[in-house]
Amino acid sequence: MSILVDKSTRLAVQGITGRDGSFHTEQMLAYGTRVVAGVTPGKGGEKVHGVPVFDSVAEAVAVTRANTSVIYVPAPFATDAVFEAADAGIGVIVCITEGVPVRDTLAACHHVAALRERAAANGAPNPGRPRLIGPNCPGLISPGLSKVGILPGHICKSGPVGVVSRSGTLTYEVVHQLTRAGLGQSTCLGIGGDPVIGTHFIDALAMFEADPQTEAMVLIGEIGGSDEEDAAQFIRKHLRKPVVAFIAGQTAPPGQRMGHAGAIISGGSGTAAEKMAAFEAAGVPVARIPSEISALIGEVLERRRVRLKRVSSQPSTKRLTRGTPPAGARKRATKPRGRAVRTRAAKPAPRGAAAGTRARARRSR
Repeated sequence: MSILVDKSTRLAVQGITGRDGSFHTEQMLAYGTRVVAGVTPGKGGEKVHGVPVFDSVAEAVAVTRANTSVIYVPAPFATDAVFEAADAGIGVIVCITEGVPVRDTLAACHHVAALRERAAANGAPNPGRPRLIGPNCPGLISPGLSKVGILPGHICKSGPVGVVSRSGTLTYEVVHQLTRAGLGQSTCLGIGGDPVIGTHFIDALAMFEADPQTEAMVLIGEIGGSDEEDAAQFIRKHLRKPVVAFIAGQTAPPGQRMGHAGAIISGGSGTAAEKMAAFEAAGVPVARIPSEISALIGEVLERRRVRLKRVSSQPSTKRLTRGTPPAGARKRATKPRGRAVRTRAAKPAPRGAAAGTRARARRSR
């Protein structure tokens, strides 16, 4: 299994007729993703790489039953694309666009969250509740199943490690090293590095914890904000599967933005040292450099498998009390302790033996 995308994913590409949308549509199709629709207002009826183009997401959903969208729309219009996808009933909305104003992103996140809460209140299953990933993210990939976004598929391999990251390029680097070490991935998810994003570390960790395929997780954080500290507390309180962490920006000077809009240290908070200390306090191994991650993941996976094997080899009291008891236990249960002693004490003597005893008693008198 995996999280968020798999073989059932039916993808609509918003902005498919643009340069980036067209290029990455071809890449996603080549990987095996089911791209069922493209959306560009005013260009309905066209085709891009054989994919039909619609004027609106609602029309694309009605015709193709698309359940996922990826947005390659320019920044001034990206939040409108998010609103449109959410209102059309899309379950997973991936916004690749960078440079989206924070205020616009905040409005989009609130809108998606409100729809999600309403769907949950109405009892809709989780896939029917909209979720925004990004903006300014590389998307996600479930190796061998589906790729949504710009992650390079050839470096991925199916396996037990879930990867969640704020950094796109660090995601590629770590995934490549995991694959070279023989450690495949269940899903690789880039949540984006902007100050406001739709999906956070805690959301991804909870989904990986519930995923049967995922046995361990890699969390790649950055300086700035408090998402990593929140994730450390969540891991300590709620997760049973092991996590390995890495924090980028360990040498960044205070007040200097490093790469992402969210990667800025201000007021003495959000430093790499603080984040690494939070993970270590929660019992999470922290890699000092990216190349250490594969070895740490291998170690925690081995420890987890040894522990699970030891637990499974121990006798279960539930099996003895609720199930059919072993043969020896059944035999003892049908013959209560002490019964044989009472039976021997009450057993009458043979008739001939009793007569002889009475005769000897008369002779002695």
